[in-house]
Amino acid sequence: MLDDTLKTQLQQYMGLLRQPLRLIASLDDSAASQDMRGLLDDIVAAGNGRITLDTNGSDARRPSFLVTREGQDHGVRFAGLPLGHEFESLVLTLLWTGGHPPKVEQSVIDSIKAIEGEYDFDVYMSLTCHNCPDVVQALSLMAIVNPSIRTTVIEGGAFQAEVEQRQVMAVPMVFQGGQMFDSGRMSLEQIVAKLDTGATKREAAKIAAKSAFDVLVVGGGPAGAAAAIYAARKGIRTGVAAERFGGQVLDTLAIENFISVQETEGPKLAMALEAHVKQYEVDVMNLQRATELVPAGDDGLVEIKLDNGASLKSKTVILSTGARWRQMNVPGEEQYRNKGVAYCPHCDGPLFKGKRVAVIGGGNSGVEAAIDLAGIVAHVTLIEFGTALRADQVLQDKLHSLGNVTVILNAQTTEVLGDGSRVTGLTYNDRDSGQGHTVELEGIFVQIGLLPNTEWLKGTVELSNRGEIVIDERGQTNVPGVFAAGDCTTVPYKQIVIAVGAGATASLAAFDHLIRSSAPAK
Repeated sequence: MLDDTLKTQLQQYMGLLRQPLRLIASLDDSAASQDMRGLLDDIVAAGNGRITLDTNGSDARRPSFLVTREGQDHGVRFAGLPLGHEFESLVLTLLWTGGHPPKVEQSVIDSIKAIEGEYDFDVYMSLTCHNCPDVVQALSLMAIVNPSIRTTVIEGGAFQAEVEQRQVMAVPMVFQGGQMFDSGRMSLEQIVAKLDTGATKREAAKIAAKSAFDVLVVGGGPAGAAAAIYAARKGIRTGVAAERFGGQVLDTLAIENFISVQETEGPKLAMALEAHVKQYEVDVMNLQRATELVPAGDDGLVEIKLDNGASLKSKTVILSTGARWRQMNVPGEEQYRNKGVAYCPHCDGPLFKGKRVAVIGGGNSGVEAAIDLAGIVAHVTLIEFGTALRADQVLQDKLHSLGNVTVILNAQTTEVLGDGSRVTGLTYNDRDSGQGHTVELEGIFVQIGLLPNTEWLKGTVELSNRGEIVIDERGQTNVPGVFAAGDCTTVPYKQIVIAVGAGATASLAAFDHLIRSSAPAK
């Protein structure tokens, strides 16, 4: 099943097992079961006697297999082949089940062990989804650490009837006890916090007790990571408060223009950024959403208030809160979010195999999405507000060469239609004639740009008419001691490499501010 390279890598990883494993497979006569049997045979061979296979499983989902320790019947179940982006999840599940320690803080492991009650998670993923592994790996680890938690990882493409029944139209999507739990990217800490209701209060109390920082970075994307590293290297007290470390990079698939890195993926780059930051003495506070900035008073400290009720103080602050996908803001969009309205064609495209979809937006991201989806779905309708597509000509040429794509220009989307449970179409107006039209379809992928995450700064920090933080060439804002960097600012060209440079600039400027403001008077 696996090629020679993967077999060699798997054998190296399985050499790290500390306890024997047992795979319990539930198979039938289908081709998918034959493929799974091939994969399981490869895993057993890589285990060099430490892994056994039992093909007498009785699970209703076929093909599927349970990863458990020898002598136990509790573990993580994979329904469908965990290949593509999920092969790493499979390897980690094998290692963790076999006693290899996860790279997770002990406090998080202790929190998982302390979760009370019975939980039965079903997590739906697709093999092309780059957001899914984080959720799959988090729930898998929780099932391995806490025997009261059960996790089944389901490849949506292999169980189409189940996907239709549960109306899974976006991945990752998690059910608990048969009921919808959450959807979209979630970190291990987020899931634990959702189950452990006292975790938020405990974390808020810890944050409130922290002493003031020299530099506090708000946001953990490329700009925030660079700012934190440059500050920490100066030997000053540095903190990072981030809603999710990695920011929008986590939602990016292929990255081929980050200088010196020929090719990588967003989640991998985000992990590398966080690992680099943690090489230094930086206090990283994840899952923290800022709600208010209070300029420095007589004590010379800027205050950042957080959503959990706590607040942080610092001599200087660097704002790097990034941006998010822009929404259409039309009736029905929010109602049918994850029920046919999606924002990640790489993640959710496979769920619409053989169906009709629309892409909203004619820039590079929109045209790339339409090209990508055309190879999966029955038909793509691309709707562009302007009178011409804005994508690079080479992308336009590729788009127009596809036989199952229709391009509609000078059109304003007016409503998302649905039957109460899923998308059934959309309406748009011809901007020349004003005439309304209806397109029947099952999915809508919105690709119309970004919005800066700066609403919480209104009335405090100067913002442009587009909501971006106004900065000078040093990253300084209009508020003394407050700097900004990255996609949330007026810096032109929203690129990862530019954000990294801007973060370094803002950090050096903040350090310069500290030197000058603390210099003794003559």
